[in-house]
Amino acid sequence: MRLAPFIAGRYLFAKKSHNVINIISAISAVGMAIGTAALIIILSVYNGFDSLIKSMMGNVEPDLVITPAKGKVFVPQGDTYDWIYDQPSVLNMCCVLEESVFISYDDRQGLARAKGVDWIYEEESPLRNHMADGEFRLHKGDIEQAVIGDILAYRMGISTRFLSPIEIYYPSRTRSISLSSPESALESVKVYPSGIVSVNEEIDKELMIVPLETMRELLEYDDEVSAVEIRVVEGTTQKEVRRLQDEIGKRLGEEFKVKDRYQQNEALYKMMRYEKVATYMILIFVIIIIAFNIFGSLSMLIIEKREDIGTLRSLGAQDNLIRRIFVLEGWMISLAGLAGGLVTGIGLTLLQMHFGFIKMPGQFLVQAYPVILSWPDVLLTAASIAAIGYIIALLPASASVRPKAGQ
Repeated sequence: MRLAPFIAGRYLFAKKSHNVINIISAISAVGMAIGTAALIIILSVYNGFDSLIKSMMGNVEPDLVITPAKGKVFVPQGDTYDWIYDQPSVLNMCCVLEESVFISYDDRQGLARAKGVDWIYEEESPLRNHMADGEFRLHKGDIEQAVIGDILAYRMGISTRFLSPIEIYYPSRTRSISLSSPESALESVKVYPSGIVSVNEEIDKELMIVPLETMRELLEYDDEVSAVEIRVVEGTTQKEVRRLQDEIGKRLGEEFKVKDRYQQNEALYKMMRYEKVATYMILIFVIIIIAFNIFGSLSMLIIEKREDIGTLRSLGAQDNLIRRIFVLEGWMISLAGLAGGLVTGIGLTLLQMHFGFIKMPGQFLVQAYPVILSWPDVLLTAASIAAIGYIIALLPASASVRPKAGQ
């Protein structure tokens, strides 16, 4: 069993009569190393951006959200909500009333996603860490205020330094439309901008946070909400979050939906996962093309070693042994490239994680490219490239190492 690796090793490092075989083998190993390193680095960059996006979305989206299965609003009452408050893993729970509205500010009009929140959200919202201007405050004495997304504020010309109010309009649920006076069918409220928040483009272009009582006045509700948001204590495991989700769902019944962060943005997270898979497949395809250099060098080596093959057969070697020698020879070339690529890719990724020497262009939330080294990605990369190298080496060895007629 040790004879095949021994002879394959000798062939790998021995000087060939045709120097081109050595050159092609070296190119193959270097190509495999570059492909391996690129795959690890790019997957780590995807992991970094994935974590960054989840972190930013976590500042807007709760860990769990309760919404009605039918209709738009409900009244949050019952023993279930008391049970939620008593859970040690629950940090806070707040009521939300959200709706698309029409806004007007200094002769400019537009649409916004108004989110009415209670005092718990106002006091403990993680959006405080993303303020671009002003402060996160929804009340100043008896004056009701609003926090607006950065892009929406720019488009509407809203500034926290101006004294003009934002007028919010929504069709009345109780009054009918009059042809002579259509504006009489609109409910309106006024709020003053207190802060501008910047999270990401999708959120910043439509978000406006106002007090819950302001939204209830605008939408003509008393105690109704559109959702109850639940945030858990930092460091809570996914298992505990799933336990809370399942238990709340059982207690509330089929009339309500309980969604985690993934379910709240299922399309976004699926797209991110598909992009990572697509990138992985493209790079694997490139590595397969590079690996065909091994096919060429191994085929040439088999031709060169025809006399050795004949000698081994004369000594009683079976075709399986001879085939295994050249398969191992080709596989060693790919494994050498794999080892070099792993060291290079992991090393560069760790350097970027700790020192951030590659900076992000322009103005961004982070200064350096975010990377996260995932050991499952490393193992998947190593297994895939090792398998590719073995299969590529198997092809010329199986096709070429055959006895000639009469042998």
